This record gives sequence, C-alpha cells and structure tokens, in this order.
Amino acid sequence: MTRVVFLLVPQLHLLDLAGPAQVFSSAADLGYDYRLHYVAEREQVPTVQGVPLVADTRWPELTPDDLVLVPGWRPAAHGPQGPVSPVDLRRLADHHAAGGTVASVCAGAYALGRAGLLDGRRCTTHHEVQDDLARRHPAARVVRDVLYVVDDRVVTSAGIASGIDVALHLVATRHGPAVAARIARTLVVYARRNGHEQQASAMMRHRSHLSDAVHQVQDLIDSRYAEPLPLAELAAAGGVAERTLTRLFRATTGLTPLGYQQLLRVERAEHLIGHGATVEAAARTVGFTDARMLRRLRARPTGSAPARNGSSRPGIGTPPAASRAA
Repeated sequence: MTRVVFLLVPQLHLLDLAGPAQVFSSAADLGYDYRLHYVAEREQVPTVQGVPLVADTRWPELTPDDLVLVPGWRPAAHGPQGPVSPVDLRRLADHHAAGGTVASVCAGAYALGRAGLLDGRRCTTHHEVQDDLARRHPAARVVRDVLYVVDDRVVTSAGIASGIDVALHLVATRHGPAVAARIARTLVVYARRNGHEQQASAMMRHRSHLSDAVHQVQDLIDSRYAEPLPLAELAAAGGVAERTLTRLFRATTGLTPLGYQQLLRVERAEHLIGHGATVEAAARTVGFTDARMLRRLRARPTGSAPARNGSSRPGIGTPPAASRAA
C-alpha cells in the first residue's frame, strides 16, 4: 500500500490538488494500492475557486513508500510562503529524511523550501513566482521553463496542469510508463514530460499522440523492450497490418518501432551505467548481445534519429547481420 498525503492550506488552487489526486485515484482503479489522505490544520479548507474542502487534522503513519504532496495556493492570500505551520514543515522534512518522497505543485514549493528541502537541490515552480522563490531560498537551484524537476526524492512542478504531469511521472517511476500512459488516456491528456531534461524518458516523450493502436504497441514494447519482438506480434497487438503499423508508428511518434525500442534500451542502459554498471553489463541487461551496438547508439548526437525499421525487417530487437552480436 502507498499512501499519498495531500497537505492542504487555505486558498489552495483546486486543479493543483484535483489533477494529481485524479491520477493516483485512477491508478487505484487499475488495481494499484494507493490510499489518498487529505490533511490540514483545520477541517474546513477554503479554496481560491470557492469550493470548500473537508480535511483530516490527523496525519496517518507514514513509511518510506509514501508520498506527501503540497498543492499550491494563491500567493496574494497570505504571501507566497503560505500558512504552513512549523509542525507540518517538520513533518515534511522528517518524511524525506526517513526515505520518503515529497512533492509540490506551484507555490507549494515554498513549503518545501521552508522545510529546508530545496537547499542545494534543483527545483521549479510557477513562472510567476520563480524569481521570488530563488530570492527567498538562495541555496536552491531554481530551474526555469520546465514542467517539473526531480532531485533526490524532492519533486517540484510548475503548477496548475503540470501537477498531472508530475503525478504521471511518479506513477511511471513506480509502475512503468505503460501504466502512466494508460492513466493519461483515461484522463484524456497527453502523457507529457519536461521535453528537454534527461529525465524526460522516451517512454513518455513519444506518447503525445492519440493513436490507440500505436499506444497499445508502445505498451508492449515498454514492457518487453529487452526482448526481440517480431513485427507481426507488434502489429497484432495494435490490431493492424505490419505495413500499416510501420506507417502509423512513424507518423505519430517520428520513429520506427525499432528506433523506439532502441531509445528505451539506451536510456535504461544510461541509467544503469550512471549507477555503476559497466557498459558491457548494461548492454546485456537491456537486450544487446554485447556492447558494440550500445556504444554505437550512445555515440550518436543527442536527438539524432535511431535506426530505421522498414516492413521488410523481421521485427524489432533483432539486429541486421552486420551487427548481429551487438
């Protein structure tokens, strides 16, 4: 079980709360054991939009698997730092120190800053208060013009609709991008990411389309990217012919199925290498027979197109004869 605890303050923005809550609620509908809690200093919590909320004044017992999220509020209501009590600030700091994750939407970043969680870390917030956040917390490294930033279990987002993006990211981190993409389709939103940050996984960058057939094929590739996958099997998963799949996949993602799989493999390999794995070990883990193909793909300039895959190829994950061992 994972608890998601929303810390509510007076004059919070409804969408800052409702967007992430809907994502985690949808994950629970899919069978993932999320329990949502809403806590505040007082039971009645007024919102900017005028809808009153009812919260619990008692916090649940937390474990490192749990998430505490602070939605944003209207800065003019009580100043951008907001009316978060010293007791609740200590709870935020203690949860992180115990191995838990803390997150914020919009002006909620001020609470994380006051709790000492932004010092020395990258973070972001709504563009209208980025300068003020940087001024009040000079030890923080405020990143501008991104949807969200993740730094050592401290997650900050730009605000309003980006709360959905950061919640989808957290679901993808725990359960895989296919689950996050399924929830995004349920919510009828794009599974968006930062777009230019390294953490913006290819699994999500190339989900900004509305082709259900291609989404289904991506779900299969996401879950089995380290395996050779025959094009016929992928086409069957999407309910289309092989030639149609190749055309649709390129039209919606800008990649071939092979190119998409290669991106997933390389990104996963980069993660493993960054955590101490050798290039050879990482290559084998992500599905290459040895490190030659991985080295070749890593040497490409950022943003260059991966290898193409025409309908004459037997499938994806099966290298051509010239590089069969890679």
